[in-house]
Amino acid sequence: VPLKDPKDFELIGKPTDRLDSAQKVDGTALFGFDVRLPGMVYAAIVNCPVFGGTLDSVDDTRAKQVPGVHQVVKLDNAVAVVAAHTWAAKQGVAALDIKWNGGQAATLSTQKIFSDLAEASRRDGAVARKEGDVGKAFGEAKARIDAVYEQPLLAHATMEPINCTVHVHADRCDIWVGTQVPTIARAVGAKVTGLPPEKVAVHNHLLGGGFGRRLEVDAIVQALKIGKAVDSPVKVVWTREEDVQHDMYRPCYYDRISAGLDANGKPIAWQHRVVGSSILARFAPAVVKNGVDPDAVEVAAELPYRLPNQLVDYVREEPGPIPTAFWRGVGATRGTFVVESFIDELAAHAGIDPVKYRLDLLGDAPRAAHVLQVATREAGWGSPLPKGKGRGVSVMHAFGSYLSMVAEVTVEGGAVKVDRVVCAVDCGMAVNPRTIEAQIQGGVVFGITGALYSEITIKDGRVEQSNFTDYRVLRLNETPEIVVHIVKSGEAPGGIGEPGTSALAPALTNAIFAATGKRIRKLPVGEQLKTA
Repeated sequence: VPLKDPKDFELIGKPTDRLDSAQKVDGTALFGFDVRLPGMVYAAIVNCPVFGGTLDSVDDTRAKQVPGVHQVVKLDNAVAVVAAHTWAAKQGVAALDIKWNGGQAATLSTQKIFSDLAEASRRDGAVARKEGDVGKAFGEAKARIDAVYEQPLLAHATMEPINCTVHVHADRCDIWVGTQVPTIARAVGAKVTGLPPEKVAVHNHLLGGGFGRRLEVDAIVQALKIGKAVDSPVKVVWTREEDVQHDMYRPCYYDRISAGLDANGKPIAWQHRVVGSSILARFAPAVVKNGVDPDAVEVAAELPYRLPNQLVDYVREEPGPIPTAFWRGVGATRGTFVVESFIDELAAHAGIDPVKYRLDLLGDAPRAAHVLQVATREAGWGSPLPKGKGRGVSVMHAFGSYLSMVAEVTVEGGAVKVDRVVCAVDCGMAVNPRTIEAQIQGGVVFGITGALYSEITIKDGRVEQSNFTDYRVLRLNETPEIVVHIVKSGEAPGGIGEPGTSALAPALTNAIFAATGKRIRKLPVGEQLKTA
């Protein structure tokens, strides 16, 4: 059947309004948090504060005296207070006297985690990509540049905290939740209740932020266990503190990367070792082949640059019992920060403009070169900036899309303000330009948050952060101007929900270098510039 000629398209490629915007604005859109059922009760939860820990004992005498409290449900690693309303449930939780078994993780710290990652980086890894003779190329190089990059554990901190409503009957089960994986939610519903899958109904709702957090079903399993002990529908709601301190975290990573340069400063040898947790070993183990987690080496193993001799390998090192999961941008976020920061380092060492340096290496990737040219042209690359301001650039190929980003920043008193972000996107055939623009804007905001502020730290096996007071997100007045240029393309459509986040961090940190001469190899930027 002949396909319609793109010139005859009536919808594809035309800016189109979202159909759900009005409901989200006027409050009629239903999120998981909005579920209300006849006879419903509410449960507040307190999870063991130490990863891998268990419940030792609980004295619930005072909790049961709180007006409105119905019952206390004890789980292996948590306690729930079920009440007539949320306030009574929270008051009941506050009245519990709990003793926990911390287990082996009770001494775990961020320092220990990164010490283990650094030690693991000395081991040979599973080979993700090998081309040419890296050893010989390093021997012939006129200069060698080595670097280590570190990235922290990250929480998702979605606007809507974790919640799930369940009603477990003897012969059926209903689950009301906002989830990215309704089929998996149904499967765990059957497993926990012992019911056949056809007797489990998942009522899926809008997500108040997913970002990978709602790919996980840990909270659904927990709600089902509580629901089995309750004779009515029960809504389980995590406080923001429980949400931050018991997330499924973006892994922390430790990357060793080296390049051998020729007399012109161009890389003739490239070696990159990725060290960190394997999300896919848990989430989809069949995808891990010969010890290589394709998510962990994403971008790193498929560079758009022409590099004649390269070796990319992966060493799996888990952060103890800390659960790890996907975070918006997944492996491309981690990989792009390292690769694009290091390319900038090589350009600086060679004394070549970072855009020209990249273009010279993108001869085999015309789509990547094109978005780089568009982004830098539209951002005014090369035009003078006042003291304390700088521009940085990044290029990314992932999710079937090509993207280049230029960040313009002001650094004053050790604080970074992102003034403007210009992005050029080639995501193949653009179906709805407004959706593409919105996804890039949201991804940039998420990416700035992660690059400047976000970090989960561990002390005595516990997360030190608890709320937006100490796990900062970008605020409305801090949001920069975000300009998106969509490159016309007839290629197959690529992904667009995650590239904006993935490309942001290196553009930002490269801009900081341009403004200050300070190279950022460790995220978040945080207080690093104040102590420089």
